[in-house]
Amino acid sequence: MFRSLKHIYAQIINDEEGRTLVAASSLSPEIRGMQGTKTDIARAVGRLIAQKALEKGITKVVFDRGGYKYHGRVKALAEGAREAGLLF
Repeated sequence: MFRSLKHIYAQIINDEEGRTLVAASSLSPEIRGMQGTKTDIARAVGRLIAQKALEKGITKVVFDRGGYKYHGRVKALAEGAREAGLLF
């Protein structure tokens, strides 16, 4: 995951092949016009990436917070993904 001042991005990557399997961000068409706080949007990105992962048969991942502290938008993204059924 990557977090900038305005947006948040998440990817599910196969480390063995170095290939991105699923990606979602606050710029995705499903989320782009969403109103709310940045934390609410991060939770929606988490739900979206979990939904896309489950559609591809991915149920279990390792969460790499990219050096960011586990609070605020980072925590909201993780909780949103868990709520949608992704296992960490």
